[in-house]
Amino acid sequence: MNKNNFLIGLVIVSSILITSFAFYFYQVFFTENILVDKGDQLIVIDENMTFKDLQDKVYDEGIVNDMLSFSFVAKVLDYQENIKPGLYLLEKDMTNLQAIRLLRSGRQTPTEITFNNVRLKSELAGKITDDVSADSLSFLNLLNNDSIINNAGFTVDNIMTMFIPNTYEVYYTISAQGIFDRMHSEYEKFWTAERKAKAKAIGLTPIEVSILASIVQAESIKSDERPKIAGVYLNRLERNMALQADPALVFAIGDFTIKRVLNVHKEVDSPYNLYRFTGLPPGPINLPEINSIDAVLNAQNHKYLYFCAKSDFSGYHAFATNLVEHNKNAREYQRALNQANIYK
Repeated sequence: MNKNNFLIGLVIVSSILITSFAFYFYQVFFTENILVDKGDQLIVIDENMTFKDLQDKVYDEGIVNDMLSFSFVAKVLDYQENIKPGLYLLEKDMTNLQAIRLLRSGRQTPTEITFNNVRLKSELAGKITDDVSADSLSFLNLLNNDSIINNAGFTVDNIMTMFIPNTYEVYYTISAQGIFDRMHSEYEKFWTAERKAKAKAIGLTPIEVSILASIVQAESIKSDERPKIAGVYLNRLERNMALQADPALVFAIGDFTIKRVLNVHKEVDSPYNLYRFTGLPPGPINLPEINSIDAVLNAQNHKYLYFCAKSDFSGYHAFATNLVEHNKNAREYQRALNQANIYK
């Protein structure tokens, strides 16, 4: 073989190698590697997760097609040392380059926190942290931290009124303090000048409105009836009459299985026993929904001072302006409870 032939052969081999390398490079970086049949995939990267942990995760969940090329691109882009926690959306047909760039950038996909049907702080802490990295215990500690709570304008007893049940968009990595601050911001937005003016017109503060709304909500599952019930309680407050709210008494006892309040229950010594104490309790007995808060702010103007559940168990109530009429309604309901074998 002469020198020219050798050079030609060398050029051909080199070209083949370069072409092969370029093709492999293209495949590694620019060929789809997020499995098409899996569709778009949300992936959670927790704090302190290593790249090995991430490899195991995407492998176990069948998200990445070729782990070797995925890992190679991660190495080239120095992602292995720059892992950022969060919730990320890996779209189907994504290339390694697109996926690694997204993960390395820290551009998270928002998640949602939703909470309702809550009575206790521990329940709120569990629900509000369910889909984020913040843990429920850290959040529960915040709800009992006098310094933080007082700085926000609340007390340990009434801090639950700061939380307006709804769905809120946040990032997975939000901290317990971050959630608290966000909910305080949402509370400030909720209490518009119009709502504050309505609260002032009925002689209550926003916190007191929410406390009363929690009782109104517990009294009736019928949202259309709540303004009428709110009117009863406002009438009683105006006359300095004890509210005598059974749901508040049940909250004081702490047994939410009670279906029938008895005289023995009314002996409990608690500021939530509104048979013994006049005025509002120190805090809410649940997280009132927006509908319930607005029911208080838009309470019906009437002369009713009493109400009790109807004997037909429809969920609605019978209202009365005097005790004689109320006792008659109450006897009918008690008779219905007896016939239904509901004694406690």
